[in-house]
Amino acid sequence: MSEPYYVTSSDAERAFYDAFQRADLGDMMKIWSHEDSIICIHPMGPRLGGREAVEHSWRQIFAGGVPMRFELTEVTCTVDGDLAVHSVYENIDHGTQPGQRSQVLATNIYKSGERGWRMIVHHASPGASIQAHDSEPHATLH
Repeated sequence: MSEPYYVTSSDAERAFYDAFQRADLGDMMKIWSHEDSIICIHPMGPRLGGREAVEHSWRQIFAGGVPMRFELTEVTCTVDGDLAVHSVYENIDHGTQPGQRSQVLATNIYKSGERGWRMIVHHASPGASIQAHDSEPHATLH
């Protein structure tokens, strides 16, 4: 089975979130570079380096069985030569409670090579918990 060729970093980004939503480990790992220097940091997790550690982490996440649906907002993309840096807000419906969303701030770095664009870094940090129907403004900031 041949691996896909991602023409742009945005193509790889779309494939990443598609594989994430479908909890498809095979497709997820096709997006990642084969370099041992890849890095993945999940929210509140340790820094994972190398394909084996990164793949193991995705296997554990997908085994949790909680479906996740992503809406990406405030997407920025900077391309400089063979590197691309994407910064996104991941607004995630995680299915644990109706109407509840989580927000994760993620930086995804892609590198272009003979196999097209591939992910070399995914760094995600927890954001705010978002209540879907919370329309009342809060009176105080602190």
